[in-house]
Amino acid sequence: MMINFDLFALPLSKTVSITWFNNDFYTLLLRLAVNLFFLTIVIRYLYYNKTKRKDYLFTYYLIGTITFFLCFGLKKLDIDTGMGLGLFAIFGIIRYRTDAIEIKEMTYLFLIIGMSVVNALASNQVSVSEMAAINLTIVIMTYILEYKWLVKHETRKTINYERIDLIIPEKNEEMKADLEKRTGLVINRVEVGRIDFLNDTAQVRIYYYADEQTFSDYHVS
Repeated sequence: MMINFDLFALPLSKTVSITWFNNDFYTLLLRLAVNLFFLTIVIRYLYYNKTKRKDYLFTYYLIGTITFFLCFGLKKLDIDTGMGLGLFAIFGIIRYRTDAIEIKEMTYLFLIIGMSVVNALASNQVSVSEMAAINLTIVIMTYILEYKWLVKHETRKTINYERIDLIIPEKNEEMKADLEKRTGLVINRVEVGRIDFLNDTAQVRIYYYADEQTFSDYHVS
């Protein structure tokens, strides 16, 4: 019995060509340099000098860099608006299960992602000077808000206070002085919350400027 091998012949596909180098490589290097330059200003010289938190330096640099490469690579593909929105949805799914990210750190994270996306997805019609102007505007606004306008950062802490005899309004200054002596903080104001007469305790919330304290942090408790 003769077998016709033509029936099993597969159609030849188009030859796959691999591009080893093109002019977009120089565009990548230029945009990457601009992105890293402005990321360093925001992360190292604006954020870190204010908070002194090294753990977020690792996160911000890597997220900013991978966002840039991801967006730059997808820019060459024909993606619609839905695909672009799905890309941002990925970052909405990401959550750090160990510690809750505070609102200020989350704002910086969104700022880093936004700058990286702008630097990667800017079209050829957008000049380098325009892209630099966008980044420079973000840096200037961040600097003004962080170091000039909102200089004093009021932090609060909630304390279980057993001196229930001092929670009355007439003894507010005496309670404030007692809390300052115990905590070592210069307190701006005090608010009395839930009162437990059964255990003779009350929840007291103290407010103070973290930058003016010898020992303080930015965590809200």
